Amino acid sequence: MDIVVKEELKAYIDPLTQDEHDALERSILAEGCRDALVLWGEVLVDGHNRYGICQKHGLPFQTIQNTRFQSMDDVHLWMIEQHLGRRSVSDFQRGVLALRKRDILAERHRADQAQLQKESDGEISGPADAGDEDSPPWAAAPKVSRADMAREARLSSSQVTMIERIHKQAAPELVEAVKTGVISISAAAAVADLPEDEQRAAAAAGKDELKQAAKRVRESKRKPRKPVQEVLHSADGDAEVDPSRAAEIADALNALGEGPAELRQRIIALTLENDTLRQQLAALRKQVADI
Repeated sequence: MDIVVKEELKAYIDPLTQDEHDALERSILAEGCRDALVLWGEVLVDGHNRYGICQKHGLPFQTIQNTRFQSMDDVHLWMIEQHLGRRSVSDFQRGVLALRKRDILAERHRADQAQLQKESDGEISGPADAGDEDSPPWAAAPKVSRADMAREARLSSSQVTMIERIHKQAAPELVEAVKTGVISISAAAAVADLPEDEQRAAAAAGKDELKQAAKRVRESKRKPRKPVQEVLHSADGDAEVDPSRAAEIADALNALGEGPAELRQRIIALTLENDTLRQQLAALRKQVADI
């Protein structure tokens, strides 16, 4: 059989690094090609690196047919499922794969809904046999929530959100920096908010400039911090605050450094409330002592 290599499938999953490819080549030369290549008809679906190495060295290999594929989307979904479970796949790569799966299933869900609507309107007849063994394993296309997507990719929902922003907005140079570990996902998501030419310039300048660009974006989004005294007196407008006590709380907050304004205001309010309760307790103790 002549095996057909489709460049689209070969490039669908990020390629191995040179070190990973060299390690795989050494393993195959020492032990042979242990895992069978997966085919859909004549099309190679899984095992592009193994196939290339075996062809290079004239080594034998086994193949196996996956007869459940009905479309290229089925092939893509199968490839995604296989790679999501591999430990060698980075967080960013898993996030991108999860987003691809979501898009495929979302499109299938829309198609399913359109089909059901046409059946309901009597425009077409229903499916001949819902239990057909040849139907693809993803025939029912459920909606995929962000939480479900994050869980399957072993990521947090916030990481998925950042990866989606990078996937949609980042210049190719910035994406490459994330893939190679030059910049973190969170920093890349921040830089992705910049115009594309600024992203390219930061990526070209290297790791330090990318970090500085991310810092500038974050600082530009940060709300101006109110002076401590202003926050202090807005915490409880009706309370009488001793000036010396106000200064003491202000010094303590300054020592804490930056923090969410809401949290700082809550700390102040609780501190003042605690002072009031202490005063009430002292008054009650004095009353009991006078009885």
